Amino acid sequence: MKKIFLFTSVLLILLGFLSSCAKKTGKPNIILILVDDMGYGDPQCYVPESKIPTPNIDKLASEGIRFTDAHSPSSVCTPTRYSILTGRYAWRTYLKSGVLGPYSKPLIENNRLTIPKMLKGKGYSTALIGKWHLGMQWGTKNGEELPAFWDRKFDISVIDHSKPIKSGPLTAGFEYYFGVDVPNFPPYIFIENNKVVGNPSLKKPNNMYGDAGMMLPGWKLEDILPTLTKKAVEYIDNYKVNNTDKPFYLQVTTTSPHTPIVPAQDFIGKSQAGPYGDLVNQTDFTLGEVINALERNNLTENTIVIFTSDNGSPARAGDPYVHGADFQPPGSVITKFNHNPNSPNRGMKTDIYEGGHRVPFIIKWPGHFPENKISNEPICAVDIMATLASIVNYKLPLNSAEDSQDLSSLFMGEKVGVDAGQATIREAIVHHSVNGSFAIRQDKWKMIPQKGNGGWTHAQSVKKAINEPEGQLFDLDVDPNETTNLWNEYPEVVRELQALLEKYKTEGKSIN
Repeated sequence: MKKIFLFTSVLLILLGFLSSCAKKTGKPNIILILVDDMGYGDPQCYVPESKIPTPNIDKLASEGIRFTDAHSPSSVCTPTRYSILTGRYAWRTYLKSGVLGPYSKPLIENNRLTIPKMLKGKGYSTALIGKWHLGMQWGTKNGEELPAFWDRKFDISVIDHSKPIKSGPLTAGFEYYFGVDVPNFPPYIFIENNKVVGNPSLKKPNNMYGDAGMMLPGWKLEDILPTLTKKAVEYIDNYKVNNTDKPFYLQVTTTSPHTPIVPAQDFIGKSQAGPYGDLVNQTDFTLGEVINALERNNLTENTIVIFTSDNGSPARAGDPYVHGADFQPPGSVITKFNHNPNSPNRGMKTDIYEGGHRVPFIIKWPGHFPENKISNEPICAVDIMATLASIVNYKLPLNSAEDSQDLSSLFMGEKVGVDAGQATIREAIVHHSVNGSFAIRQDKWKMIPQKGNGGWTHAQSVKKAINEPEGQLFDLDVDPNETTNLWNEYPEVVRELQALLEKYKTEGKSIN
């Protein structure tokens, strides 16, 4: 009898061990944390002189790969979000400049493959918690047409918030959604799946930051980020409670440190960079809460965590909102607190210069990706889709992820690309600014086929050749701050890069 009991006990232990191994070696859970308007110079692991404590971002970097030459697909919000989810540059859509406005039509095409659709095809549960800003098909009172672009003349009173949202995160492939469209756009209310949570029956007061529109009674801007943090943690905890064998893809898109710059009370004074710095610190806390939930539920080892920003920072300090202004005075956090959120790069959010699109990018997968590694390989967040497809063994069909490069070999720690003294993995990266300006980056060269910064930054001095150049060319190896224009000195480089950019535009893809 004792032998039978002992044999049974050993068998159960063995089965449990094998089950645990199976879960660990199965498809990984994936969490993408996309923060809003955080600059390259905000996390201390990127710029130690930063006046903002970012212990959780720093810890993630020490446990994974930190990229020093990573870029958002655009220097503004909506295009970057489209590009990440689809693996396709957003300038290939009808949105050639700017971002979507309140109550705009969906930007993602119904037949377009997205990351969550792809992962659902491999057995994943999918969820999005946070900001959307990719358009929704809101219900209207009499079938009124929604605007496709930013349109302040659109009569938002025709929106019927009691009707279900027909197109949005759920039709893009997410099985669960909780968040807000944009924190400074109406309606000022949370959305769960395809319905608003409550009744936005009051008009937003003029002294509250944001565009005019309806809000939920008692709505507080400072409660948005804590609520999203709580929901993200609950999703991870519930996954463990439900004991599901399905892997999950969770996308956490914070509304911070984008405006409204209203840190919660517990974070006020936590930085030396004013309200903006305090909100960055609170955003770092949100990352920490997500990581803690993984650790608490023993999910760390088989979960990929990706952390990045949708574009550079506009460098606002949190000044009082000026009614009717599209944005607050740029550079204020620099002048008020001597903190440059895009340091050491030139420019800021919206610009075609590096400050507009060179962003933090950190990725971690224990036991699979190297720890405490710094990579100088030029990459773009549009590459996330093809990389994840390779990791989960999904064959991307034609006419999908047209601009997404598979970086899985780099992430796995193979000696490839710049880090191995070889050519870059990507042939080139296309940058795009708020006014629709382009730039193309290949190896050390960055070519901007027009004058100016393409965004909000006041004109900055550029060393000019004898003849006034019609465009800009920078050697980022020797001039990372983009101060010396070499357009006239290297006409052959200009011609080659112009031809490559035109090829990418006309062929409808940049990755073969």
